Amino acid sequence: MLRGNKRQKKKQDDYSGKLDRGNLEFKSKLSEHEGDIMAVAKRDVVKVPPTMTIMGAVKTMVKYRFRRLPVSDPGTNRLVGIVTVMDIVNFLGGGDKAQIIENKHRGNLLSAINEEISSIMEEDVTTLTEDATIEDALKKLVYGNVSGFPIVDDGGRIKGIISERDFVSLVANIVTGKKVSDVMSSNVVTVKPDTTIKEVAKVMVSHDFLRLPIVHQGVMIGVVTTSDIVNYLGSGDVFEKLVTGTMHEALDVPIKMISRESPITIDPDRDLGEAANLMIERNVTVLPVVIGGALVGIITERDCINAIVT
Repeated sequence: MLRGNKRQKKKQDDYSGKLDRGNLEFKSKLSEHEGDIMAVAKRDVVKVPPTMTIMGAVKTMVKYRFRRLPVSDPGTNRLVGIVTVMDIVNFLGGGDKAQIIENKHRGNLLSAINEEISSIMEEDVTTLTEDATIEDALKKLVYGNVSGFPIVDDGGRIKGIISERDFVSLVANIVTGKKVSDVMSSNVVTVKPDTTIKEVAKVMVSHDFLRLPIVHQGVMIGVVTTSDIVNYLGSGDVFEKLVTGTMHEALDVPIKMISRESPITIDPDRDLGEAANLMIERNVTVLPVVIGGALVGIITERDCINAIVT
């Protein structure tokens, strides 16, 4: 059920020593936490039982503004799985989990959202134990293809949770000497404002993207995230589109109807530390990089962490 760090040995070797060559201020902030992962991880973890409905888990995510929820046995507190915003987007037509709605519930979304969360959660969970170091966590985030994960004791009981954001806060407001343009992704996948929620969900799942810029005639007019789609379901707005209760009624809606307009943007010449600070202050996970209103790239929480340790 639980898996440890399965990254290749080459990646381990490549990582070795990179923190020693990283930004001195970042290293200083890390040293303040002694190296114990529990000094950085959040100990007050919101978790849900495997019997909770999908809709119940979605509402919990919306209430606490979380992108992931550990699933635990209510009697032992042992971790049995995890559900993320991407799992919800997958379920809502983005990937193979949508078959629960299409086949088992014959397309009826109102019926399918009452399935237990165990039907879509991931059982093969990336974890670290509470005796791991901060560097262990950084390695996991950089090379483990995850943006966060639970911390457990030797018995598999949940003790905390850690995410990219916990480290982005350590980069905020320091002068890194690296410009946003040095670390941003310039080859950006975008969608049009009239693209349906279902089509956006498919793009997100197939590319493993948590967010997509919305571009109209070469100008970025918004950003849509996996959390926006989850909020659409959890807020109840989705039910206003339902007549017969089918999934297609809810998801054949233009993405512009649920996306955030006027996203927080940044100039490519700004320092990486400024970008990290802006993410923390405005509680966003991505900053579109623009010049004169035109999108030239995006920078994410992961980009911030990768830039510091490489």
